[in-house]
Amino acid sequence: MTFLVGGISSAGRAFPDVQGHAFRVTRSAGAYLWHDRGQRYLDTAMGFGATLLGHAPPPVLEAVAQAQAEGPMPSFAHALEEAAAAALAARCGDLSQVIFLNTGSEAVHLACRTARIATGRGRIVKFAAAYDGWYDPVAFGNAQSPAARMTGARPERDGMLLLRYNDFADVERLFAEYDDIAAILMEPVLANAGCLEPAPGYLQYVTDRAHRNGALVILDEVLMGFRLHAGLTGHYLGVDADLTAVSGGQWLAAAATLGDIARLGASAGKVFLLENLNTAVDHPGVPFARAEDTLALIEAVASPYLRLNLDLYHAQIGEGNLIELVRRAGPAIGEIQVADVPGRCEPGTGEIHYLAIARALAKLGYRGVVGLEGWASEGDTERALERFRTAFTV
Repeated sequence: MTFLVGGISSAGRAFPDVQGHAFRVTRSAGAYLWHDRGQRYLDTAMGFGATLLGHAPPPVLEAVAQAQAEGPMPSFAHALEEAAAAALAARCGDLSQVIFLNTGSEAVHLACRTARIATGRGRIVKFAAAYDGWYDPVAFGNAQSPAARMTGARPERDGMLLLRYNDFADVERLFAEYDDIAAILMEPVLANAGCLEPAPGYLQYVTDRAHRNGALVILDEVLMGFRLHAGLTGHYLGVDADLTAVSGGQWLAAAATLGDIARLGASAGKVFLLENLNTAVDHPGVPFARAEDTLALIEAVASPYLRLNLDLYHAQIGEGNLIELVRRAGPAIGEIQVADVPGRCEPGTGEIHYLAIARALAKLGYRGVVGLEGWASEGDTERALERFRTAFTV
């Protein structure tokens, strides 16, 4: 490579040679990549999480082409900005005011400046080993840096302090040491440090101590927003934030794509179903896995040609509280699928009280399909079917 520094624009995208040749992608589509020697590969990186719908999905390309044709960069406000802001704010709880920026680093920088102005204080705190962008202050303490090891005195640079992740006692030490903290910059799951998850109650504990001491809480959701559910990961984990930096593109893209699918259904007189799938046992890595999140997408599209395939087996693993879920989903349900937990066998072999669920469905007036998607316990198909019929006879 003659002109590209180091042969690539980001070290995070570096890849070893393949069969003696540099790996350079020439095109991508769906789940596949093609390198410059013509070989096709299954892409397991998928833009490190950004290409939620696969590479170059036609509905997204069509929407982008239409937006480009209408002139996407006027020097003034664009009519679609408010619509995009409303769609994002609808999934962000009390955080209802939106500003669009170019990068996650820029968004985090603006949030930190806002916190300093709002509080009149100078210091920001981030988790050691968290990734909050590449501007100098927030790049301090990134994963694998010496400062992230937190040895000796608390590291500080340019008004940025480090806090040891999942260390409750260190939170107390922090606020005992400093009374001029403007905000805690909180990446809820440390994505670039191996996807480290917070200890139970830890993020709420940090939030409570911050607010008690007059500091704001900034959620950095650029990597984690809309990944664990249809909204902010911090909210999902119980954080009451004051500001957030979020990349909401995949939620908006998913809703837009499903809208196109619903319009195809309307033109053909067909109803499409969207199913919830659990990530804990059967489908790790599936986005929008909880039934509540799947339902939120369907409600955002608001078309009778897109409905919920409510899989109660997956919902029990993913969230539980099935009767309330059935009542909540009500009119959006297009089909019910059942199997018991654990084991994925017929009703009566696990923990789910299917007769109570059947009564709730009957009370709602549900007359749609109820399907058994599971194994026959003991290998007896007829006995499994009879148990299924009994569970839904009310």
